Amino acid sequence: MKRFAFYLLTTVLCLASATAQDRWLLRADSIDRTQYYGVTSGNGMIGLVSSPEPLKLKEVVLAGLYDSYGPGRISGRISAFNLLDLRLLIGWEELSPANISHYTQCLDMHNGTLTGSFRFKDVATVHYMYYALRHLPHSVMLDVTVKALRKTAIVAENIVQTPAAYRDNRNYFNEVNPPHAYIPLLTTVAQTPSGKTTVVASNSFIFPEKKGEEPRVIHEMRHTDSHLMQFTRHLQKDEEYTFSLVGTLLSSMHTADPYNAAERMSVYTALQGREALIEAHNREWEKLWEGDIVVEGDKQVQQDVHNMLYHLYASVRKGTGYSLSPMGLTGQGYTGHVFWDTEMWMYPVLLVLHPDLAKELLEYRVNRLEEARQNAFLHGYDGAMFPWESAVTGVEKTPVSSLSGPYEHHITADVAWAAWQYYLVTKDKEWLREKGWPLLEQTARFWKSRVVYKEGRYEIKNVVCADEWAENVDNNAFTNAAARLNLEYATRAAQELGLPADTAWQYIASHLVFTKMKNGVTREHDSYKGQHIKQADVNLLAYPLKLITDSVQIKLDLEYYSQKVPDAGTPAMTQAVFALLYARLGDQKKAGYWFREAYEPYLLPPFRVMAETKGGTNPYFLTGAGGVLQAIIYGFAGWNVAAKGGVERIQSVCPAHWKKVEIKTPAFRK
Repeated sequence: MKRFAFYLLTTVLCLASATAQDRWLLRADSIDRTQYYGVTSGNGMIGLVSSPEPLKLKEVVLAGLYDSYGPGRISGRISAFNLLDLRLLIGWEELSPANISHYTQCLDMHNGTLTGSFRFKDVATVHYMYYALRHLPHSVMLDVTVKALRKTAIVAENIVQTPAAYRDNRNYFNEVNPPHAYIPLLTTVAQTPSGKTTVVASNSFIFPEKKGEEPRVIHEMRHTDSHLMQFTRHLQKDEEYTFSLVGTLLSSMHTADPYNAAERMSVYTALQGREALIEAHNREWEKLWEGDIVVEGDKQVQQDVHNMLYHLYASVRKGTGYSLSPMGLTGQGYTGHVFWDTEMWMYPVLLVLHPDLAKELLEYRVNRLEEARQNAFLHGYDGAMFPWESAVTGVEKTPVSSLSGPYEHHITADVAWAAWQYYLVTKDKEWLREKGWPLLEQTARFWKSRVVYKEGRYEIKNVVCADEWAENVDNNAFTNAAARLNLEYATRAAQELGLPADTAWQYIASHLVFTKMKNGVTREHDSYKGQHIKQADVNLLAYPLKLITDSVQIKLDLEYYSQKVPDAGTPAMTQAVFALLYARLGDQKKAGYWFREAYEPYLLPPFRVMAETKGGTNPYFLTGAGGVLQAIIYGFAGWNVAAKGGVERIQSVCPAHWKKVEIKTPAFRK
């Protein structure tokens, strides 16, 4: 096996076939509001979720904005101001789905822009584009071009409404008038429902005219919970007019003075100018796509893969200290909480394509290590015990009604696994000493206190499995395997750093219980007797944990458990593991079958967004997308994180009709 130390570009040759889909553009040529699941223009801090309504957004998601209110008592991410809401009148008639035609939408995944276009009667055509500006984390833009087909007038109103359940809203309109520019500022300040957090939206128009020639902007208060700024512009026949709306979204969770900071940022953004904003935004997306997955031979798969990778990139960025939730910035699914989905499903994709982004996800855990220690203490254990669901503070946020909070303990080992994988790929010893080692040491201490000794072996009793349909069982295969690796990695980290390690760690790791059934299949847990499972559990011991390496055993476990996952009600990432393992076993037919099963039945119209379950309506499921992308990188392309560090190639196969698959990444340049 050859280890790569250069600009890593993996190519696997396959056979030929093709479809006719654009690899970067997702088009909706007809909009059915009853069958519409949107896509997101995201910059890793703000997600602008598309709507079937023209010039509207379904919602705006702000990373890190959580609040505790309502009967659930658990803090969850809440919707922010829908700050780019635009009401457009042409010829004094408001536009609506009923009076427009030729309405299409398109997501350009290469630069993260969401576009809409339509015709209003025989009067005008409209083209608009949403940007979550990639170079400015808290800034967004709406670009609108109206072409008059005959003499007419347009009225544009930017309406900012305070979200339901927010309170104490204050509405402001200011005008900044330096000699060379005119900057109207529409600003709303409000408190989240609990009153603990201040949220601010501040907007400004950008006009193409010189100072003094731009349209007059007026401010109106039509309701106590909303206000607007408006301008009117007369157009001659065939005249084309472009204006922009820029906005800033901030909260007191992001900065100490969000009101003044938001207005300053809106002024800053407006004075950058439309062209400069677009140019800088595009440059940042170009950098992101230096990490890419290229499939030749199946254009539909290529488009779908870009769709998955795009939404992953759109939901993460450096410098935030935030992690990823199962739906990223595409909505409020799972109230924005952080689970094992991050470390085991999404993180491995970023680890090789953009290790700097993967590092950001680890930073989230490192910064909450003290809360994990408090959690362990609360449960009577030593070391650090990470919560199953995490939000801002790092304390447990799982609803009380769910047993995963107190019992799904494998999350602690999942975090440790991710930390060691980062070190193996980057060999960043300074990071290991300062951040990785404290995390590995404290989680290893947890497992030492968590295991139970019995007749020369160690057991882990009373857990919720990775297969969450199995609750309060003993010796779950995945939990025991992940705990074993946690103990071994902590020992190895100490050796790398020349530090003393607890000798009990390695001894416990080598004496943890694993059992088989009479048919030779690895038993999922002590009381498992062949029932259906929610998702892959035992199969994860072959990948990503790589504790089971014998191909005969891997195949035996695969053949058995792949038949135990029912068709309905199970999450999308499970079949991706089957595809990956069959690819590594060299079974091209089954690898291709399970790859299709991993995402095609989960797709929703009109943009082929991935739901969590077959027939589900909770998109975009980045956990499932991460599983599919791993099937390509670590399955079909044959990448492997080597036990001694670095990335190596192993024998693998890809679907028969693919010509080749390439994994591009700047991460391994000399």
